[in-house]
Amino acid sequence: MKKVLYIFGQLTDEDIEWLIANGKKERFEAGEVIIQKNQRVDKLYIGLDGKFSVFYGDNDEIKVAELGAGEIVGEMSFVDSSPPSATVKVEQDSLVYSIPRDKLKAKIDADSGFAARFYHAIAIFLADRLRATVSFLGYGDGKHVAAGEEPELDSLIMDRVSIAGDRFHRMLTRMIGNA
Repeated sequence: MKKVLYIFGQLTDEDIEWLIANGKKERFEAGEVIIQKNQRVDKLYIGLDGKFSVFYGDNDEIKVAELGAGEIVGEMSFVDSSPPSATVKVEQDSLVYSIPRDKLKAKIDADSGFAARFYHAIAIFLADRLRATVSFLGYGDGKHVAAGEEPELDSLIMDRVSIAGDRFHRMLTRMIGNA
């Protein structure tokens, strides 16, 4: 759930309300593909309930991550417009919240404050992911993160975790309550 904490911790309550008003709930069944490697991603997805797996390799044969509620997928392709290098598959029936790329792009173009907060949140998350990956591979200061283990949240983020958790809980209550 760490990804939503990074993102929602940097956004404002008004930003979260905009996301809720401009996206929609989608149900996926086990086995369905949310994001296909090398195919354009037209939505940003927030996992509300369920389980997803990320696969890499020529034939998506290498499982590199398991995701659940609070995870966000599609953010890298949104940032750099490149097609994804991995496939995200649904492991169990799941509920996601999707925000269309064109709506998000229009909001970013029209609201520089939102754009700054959104990209700052993505940058913080991606920097943390890179540090964790480098550590996992055995580089750096020797403090390795075991496979599947979450590295500790940065102290700059810790102050906003409670706020982010409250915001995500509010979104879950509104979205799942109306499922």
